[in-house]
Amino acid sequence: MSTAREQSAGVEARVVSADGTEIACEQSGRGPAVILVASALADRSDTTKLAALLARHFTVVNYDRRGRGASGDADAYTVDREVEDIAALVEHVGGAASLFGSSSGAVLALRAAAAGVNVERLALYEPPFVVAEGDDGPPRDLARQVTGLLAEGRRSDAVKYFMTRVQGMPRLAVSFMRLMPKTWANLTGLAGTLPYDIAVMGDTQQGRPLDAREWKGVAVPTRVLTGGKSPAAFRRAALALTEVLPQADHRTLPGLNHGAVVMAPRKIAPQITEFMKG
Repeated sequence: MSTAREQSAGVEARVVSADGTEIACEQSGRGPAVILVASALADRSDTTKLAALLARHFTVVNYDRRGRGASGDADAYTVDREVEDIAALVEHVGGAASLFGSSSGAVLALRAAAAGVNVERLALYEPPFVVAEGDDGPPRDLARQVTGLLAEGRRSDAVKYFMTRVQGMPRLAVSFMRLMPKTWANLTGLAGTLPYDIAVMGDTQQGRPLDAREWKGVAVPTRVLTGGKSPAAFRRAALALTEVLPQADHRTLPGLNHGAVVMAPRKIAPQITEFMKG
């Protein structure tokens, strides 16, 4: 009989996506399958603690999105390729799984469900839609600015631009992060995938209502979580999403902000567990 330690120990694997790209993942735990979809400037290391907590109840697949960590990449990017990556991971765990996504990863999870991937349930933390005209959204020329910086080899500047102009981090906080060599090196190593997350978000951050037609394929039970300390725009986005999905609800988690998946996984894991268990 397997011990509890053996049941929760992660097993490294590589899954081949439809275009031949190898996607690296770690599988742990037992039970219904849950796949974790990372946000911008993140790989599976950001969700290691959350994966360990969820593995007490589920088979958890914590993976590196393409172009990140140990996963491969292709010469050309489209959002469809990332949806195919999720589909390959779903097949890897038996053909059906639930998804948890954070920030732009939440929107990628939504796009996978809308595209017909066999998703059973969706738990989403703060999908960063901008649905009200007065809410702060990213610059209209975000994609051009980021790709331009990357083309010039200015990966550090691209990360700084994204953090300050999109994530809303104070410049002083970003400056402190740059004084942590390992942390900053990890972020700049992921800079090349920033255009991927910009593409995932599409035109959903322009201060307009969500287009229900874009999400009509999402018919599974969905829970949208927001942090009580996050800007009100995240709650407006969450409520807007619940209005266009047929089986969605919203919960606010007191005391948490947009970084809670990394900083406070113990407070998020119970909410995901309760919802995923139905």
